[in-house]
Amino acid sequence: MRSYFEQRAMLARMEAARAETERRIAIIERQIAARAERMTTSSRVKARQFGHASTTGTRADERDVQANIAALRFERRGEIEALDRKLARQAGAIAAFRVRYRVSVPEREAAP
Repeated sequence: MRSYFEQRAMLARMEAARAETERRIAIIERQIAARAERMTTSSRVKARQFGHASTTGTRADERDVQANIAALRFERRGEIEALDRKLARQAGAIAAFRVRYRVSVPEREAAP
């Protein structure tokens, strides 16, 4: 049987690892979005009207960005899926730990 402080420390480590995995997924998503934007602007070399009433983004640009995002996600799907599986395992381990040691969920996590 672990002491209360050991349980809390272990739970904190588990939650920190889960947060790090979530950060990695967010970083990958931001990288994909940024690269898709760059790919779109570099592939759509066209004369744009610059001035007071002009716009720099068109519907076609947005479609291209979304297509590039889908393609880049497909390329990195192995990494994303592995992190998603790891995140699910970590969430399950934290839930099991809470049940086993009867540790309640903090109020900030319990609220939807």
